[in-house]
Amino acid sequence: MRLTVAVAALMFAVASMCAPAQEGARLPDIGSSAGTVLSPADQKAYGQMMLSQLRNYDYILEDPLVDAWLRGLGNRLAAASDDPRQDFTFFMMKDRQVNAFATVGGYVGVNAGLVLVADTEDEVAGVLGHEIAHVTQSHVLRSVERAQRDSVPILLAMLGAIAIAQSGSSSSGDAAMAAMASAQGIAAQRQINYTRSNESEADRIGIRTMARSGYDPLAMAQMFERMQALERSNQGGEKERTPDYLRSHPVNTTRIAEAKQRAAKMEESGDTRFTPAYTTSDNPLLPSSLQISTAPSGSDSVQFGWVRERLRVLSANTPTAAINEYERMRRSGELTAAQRYGLAHAHLLAGHGAEAAKELVPLLAKYPGDSWLLLAMAQSRARAGDPAAADAIFEDLLARMPRNRAVALTYAGVLAERNNAAAGKRAQDVLRPQLASASDDPLFQSTFARVNEIAGDSIRAGEAWAEAAYLNGRPERALVQLNNLKKRSDLDYYARARIDARIAAITPSVLELRRQGVRDPDLDRQ
Repeated sequence: MRLTVAVAALMFAVASMCAPAQEGARLPDIGSSAGTVLSPADQKAYGQMMLSQLRNYDYILEDPLVDAWLRGLGNRLAAASDDPRQDFTFFMMKDRQVNAFATVGGYVGVNAGLVLVADTEDEVAGVLGHEIAHVTQSHVLRSVERAQRDSVPILLAMLGAIAIAQSGSSSSGDAAMAAMASAQGIAAQRQINYTRSNESEADRIGIRTMARSGYDPLAMAQMFERMQALERSNQGGEKERTPDYLRSHPVNTTRIAEAKQRAAKMEESGDTRFTPAYTTSDNPLLPSSLQISTAPSGSDSVQFGWVRERLRVLSANTPTAAINEYERMRRSGELTAAQRYGLAHAHLLAGHGAEAAKELVPLLAKYPGDSWLLLAMAQSRARAGDPAAADAIFEDLLARMPRNRAVALTYAGVLAERNNAAAGKRAQDVLRPQLASASDDPLFQSTFARVNEIAGDSIRAGEAWAEAAYLNGRPERALVQLNNLKKRSDLDYYARARIDARIAAITPSVLELRRQGVRDPDLDRQ
């Protein structure tokens, strides 16, 4: 376990070495060879590998509502960036430390703690815009290029740690941690030495990106001020240490002042307009007199409240700990609407359906038709033992939003809890429209596997469990599951073809891991 934590820490160090930045306003080096370091396909593969390993270590916060919000925010910014053709993947981390990072392939991670600190969605957009700029301005690739000279000592330190850990001595755990710390130190020093020259440019481009996508450009400076206040107040032990994001992205009064000046100049020059990829006049099928506004209209403060409090609950150690956190807030004053939603969600996770409904009823009276509240109410009815009322809400939401991932997964999860064939078959029908877009969605795959088990389709269940294992960083386990499934005598032609195709796709990855001496520890123990 200690080695796993150390490897994960090293991965974070190397990932951050490939991303953040600090100061300087130099323009990009047009003659840089960074673009030749990794091909686009290699960048994508590296990003996917990193994300799957983070899932394997249980660092990722998988929640359909939060995912939809984060991807919507990130894609909106990416569309207004300097390179709208760049693919991005945005994901949420469980950690309450204030942090965010970008790495190759356009993979951008955000800690729950960053959202909890922010006061508005615009402030989160400021940080995401900054990280997007690191990718579009090739800061990430140039960090990789510069870091290549350090790859050998870092690799040697990592291999030394693994060798020590496998020696079996009583002190191997501490020795492995020390070796891994040495490797981290090399990576961190290279990050500090190299990335300062990119930070100012990422601020400048990031502010322009967020302004063009309809967010308040002043929010970046406001987030910096919030972080600076947090850094000044966090003096003490490990839990009160300086946030990781402020170590790689130091905030000072000069940087805050520059962000304010840039935002003011944008307002004066009018450079805050979102420019769509095409206009209605470009479409010959529409009349030229028809005008459709394609500019985003700012942020949704109500939904951001739901997001922040949902993250507070999901990042807590247990649902009970989250409930206690809200009770402490309540002793200091009346809870806000968003906080009452968070308390309701905490009660749902703790299995307290009636208590959750008690918090939700006045919220729905104030915000009728809100899909976040309706989903929570449907779950609360199910937890309180009223499946008919729960199904009525779910079916209405499904009719309104037939392809909504959050509605489908939440409804299917509630149906799976009933553990009978009829509920399983209905859940299959609910999830089936999502299949085409769920090839890289481990939460969908595990949910789909469970409902197929309940419905009696063990072959589809086996395929989905294998896919979930692969996406969660366990390719060897996925391969074993598929090979066992292939031995069944009741496979039809189409199922066998699907299984053969996945075996062929996964096998090279497993062989490469075995060549490097990496084996699935759970399989080795069997």
